[in-house]
Amino acid sequence: MVSVITPSYNSEQFIAITIRSVINQTYKDWELIIVDDASTDDTYRIISEFSNKDTRIKLIKQPKNLGTGVARNTAIKAAKGSYIAFLDSDDVWKPTKLEAQLKYMKSNNASVCFSSYELINEQGEALN
Repeated sequence: MVSVITPSYNSEQFIAITIRSVINQTYKDWELIIVDDASTDDTYRIISEFSNKDTRIKLIKQPKNLGTGVARNTAIKAAKGSYIAFLDSDDVWKPTKLEAQLKYMKSNNASVCFSSYELINEQGEALN
């Protein structure tokens, strides 16, 4: 299993798209752990709706804003997967991201793996 770690603070504009990009992965053995870092917008409600529908989505709420590092570490402590993947709350993954990285890691006996990225605007259009 892959534990996807997502810290989130006031991410209502993008968090649903981010979550859907994990749900749409071709590799399905994952858990998504989102730590809401005391958001003051609708972020917590949006994440709750997803976590109520999909048991692989775990939501942890920080009682006060402690920062991204603390939120990531909180999620890592809750992780149950053999692998950890980091995904920021305003990022999206292509559908085959996890499958491709796991295949690469297993065939190369790699302990750590990273990938390149594409910059997109708020409408999801590629930036040159």
